[in-house]
Amino acid sequence: MALPNEEEKTEDYLFKIVLIGDSAVGKSNLLARFARDEFYPNSKSTIGVEFQTQKMDINGKEVKAQIWDTAGQERFRAVTSAYYRGAVGALLVYDISRRQTFDSIGRWLNELHTHSDMNVVTILVGNKSDLKDAREVATAEGKSLAEAQGLFFMETSALDSSNVAAAFETVVKEIYNILSRKVMMSQELNKSDVSHIENGKTVVLQGEGEQEAAADAEPAKGCC
Repeated sequence: MALPNEEEKTEDYLFKIVLIGDSAVGKSNLLARFARDEFYPNSKSTIGVEFQTQKMDINGKEVKAQIWDTAGQERFRAVTSAYYRGAVGALLVYDISRRQTFDSIGRWLNELHTHSDMNVVTILVGNKSDLKDAREVATAEGKSLAEAQGLFFMETSALDSSNVAAAFETVVKEIYNILSRKVMMSQELNKSDVSHIENGKTVVLQGEGEQEAAADAEPAKGCC
């Protein structure tokens, strides 16, 4: 039996996270600031899709966040839609100084839900918070939309680093917490199943269709 090498031992989790939102809202600079602590004031629109892998430590576990920078321009949407698949987290970014980027949030949410799991952990990010004098979207509006859609919310600035790491970490930690709860539930179920078997009871696992059929076959209580 082959022993795992050191690299296999240390990598505990790998989460795919996508950055989405209109073009020029600062997605690439958010990623550059988080992954490399860099900022490009004259960065051009991202062509196609690129990703960075960032390591994080959560409760003693090494988590790798594979963060995909999805081009926001309309002509690339058909190309990048495939990259939503397999995503477990998303940062939905708008520019607080451009109202139209905030108005596009609904469309981006629809696209995210169409191409990925409905349970993707999502944070709404109002970027460029340093542009206070040019603000067109109030903080309260962002919070209200996030609450209505069941999203996390944060305002960030890739320029001065405000809340950039916190936004990414919020998503990654929530994914980890959800996964941990699922693992614990699975372990509890396994313990319960073992207990039933040890007690001589038969454990029957039914799919949803079988459960519905069984429910239809059972007479209603009190009628027979």
